[in-house]
Amino acid sequence: MAPEHRRAPVALPLVGDGPAALRADCANCFGLCCVALTFARSTDFAVDKAAGRPCTNLREDYRCGIHGDLRNKGFQGCTVYDCFGAGQHVSQHTFDGRSWREDKDAARQMFEVFPVMRQLHELLWYLTDALSRPRTAPITAELKQALAETERLAAGTPQAVADVDVAAHRQDVNVLLLRTSELVRKGNTGKKKQRRGADLVGARLRSADLKGADLRGAYLIGADLRDADLREADLIGADFRDTDLRGADLTDALFLTRSQVNAARGDARTKLPKILDRPSHWTQA
Repeated sequence: MAPEHRRAPVALPLVGDGPAALRADCANCFGLCCVALTFARSTDFAVDKAAGRPCTNLREDYRCGIHGDLRNKGFQGCTVYDCFGAGQHVSQHTFDGRSWREDKDAARQMFEVFPVMRQLHELLWYLTDALSRPRTAPITAELKQALAETERLAAGTPQAVADVDVAAHRQDVNVLLLRTSELVRKGNTGKKKQRRGADLVGARLRSADLKGADLRGAYLIGADLRDADLREADLIGADFRDTDLRGADLTDALFLTRSQVNAARGDARTKLPKILDRPSHWTQA
């Protein structure tokens, strides 16, 4: 019989199984984002919380007690966070179903591993996106190699994952992501489309032609992008907090994530990549 502090691991898709493994499955996670991370009282969080301390809203079954009302309760930050499936990976695979609550010896290491795993899964999301683009054929071999190496790092023992030099690995992967961006956006030129890291806070860009634009790391907080064309635009690291995306076309937007979409405002007319769900807080009209 298994020790009391252990749970039978749940059969989940492994990292190499594709997009399904990169989607958060909170039902098979031990609420790691609600415990391992730090909350700072702000417009995103109603309370301060130290890393390693459970959020007061976390229930005994590892579910959020106010999940359906997070925004109204002052926890908007929780609604835009995405672990890219790292939570269930750490819970069910890296730690074989052991919970931080039931195995105090594993808790410290689990909280250390989770942020690292989250970064690895984010890179897997970007690499998977890159490999899905026909125009990246010239670097397919390199992308597959980077994907395999990232999967290998994510599949390591708890200590091995904790010891990963994520910054160095991210730098190596970023070289390929930049090359991906160049290949996908090829032919889209013009000063208005080269806005990497640009300060576009509150910018009026309604109906703007930003197809294939380089918006990597751009600050688009509160910007008006209604009805804008963002197809094939590089959006990696772009800040979409409170960005108005009503009617915008992001069908083939490059490196777009759930966190970015959840942070923005949209409606039923906003076009998203098939892999991303429409946020429940977006207007339906």
